[in-house]
This record gives sequence, structure tokens and C-alpha cells, in this order.
Amino acid sequence: MNDYFWFSALVAINSLLILVLAMNVSRLRIKHKISLGDGGNKCLMAAIRTHCNGVEQLPVFAIVILALTFLNVSVNILSILVIGFTLARLCHAYGMLYQLFLARRLGAGFTYIFQVAAAVTVCAYLLT
Repeated sequence: MNDYFWFSALVAINSLLILVLAMNVSRLRIKHKISLGDGGNKCLMAAIRTHCNGVEQLPVFAIVILALTFLNVSVNILSILVIGFTLARLCHAYGMLYQLFLARRLGAGFTYIFQVAAAVTVCAYLLT
């Protein structure tokens, strides 16, 4: 397996997720004829926030995964972090779009857990 597999997988899969979320915003804008803002439409508001949240979370996590890749962290650790983060983001998006508070909360919570775990792992490798 190439050295950048898990970083590349993270970026590819989560970029596709963000693209799908952006396309959903566009679909709702066309459907409801709202070109700017959310027009007070709750479905569009949720779609916009879901997309934005993904855009907020992915870049920092990707940078941390890239740092771990450069530090030659075990493939097992990288795979757990990347798969876990990706599943958490899918869960969060699903919960936001379908108003399932438990899924949203679990997705957000696990997103934070994987971000903390990744950052702590960078610190641990730097201190050894």
C-alpha cells in the first residue's frame, strides 16, 4: 500500500461527500427558487449548514492526517482515524438533513473524538 493511501482516501471520499452536499444545496435552491441565502426555508437552511459543517471540519482533519502520514504512523492507526472520521461525517450529514438529532449528535461527537485522537497522536509521535 502506498504511503499516502489513507490521506488520499480521506480527501477523495470526503470531497465527494462535500460535493454531494453542495449539489443538494443547489438542487434545493432551484426547487424553491432561492438564489441567495436560505429564504427562510428550513430544508435549505439545514442543507447549507450541513455542507458548511463538512467544509469546516475536513481541511483541518486532512492536514492532521497528512502530518501523521509524514510521521510514518502505522497504517492501522491511519485507517481507524480515516474510516472513523468519514463514518462520523456521514452520520452527521444524515442527521442534519433528515432531522435525526441522535445521528447528528453522534456524528458530531465522533467527529470531535477522531479529531482529538489524531491531534494527540501527532503530539505523541513528536514527543517520542
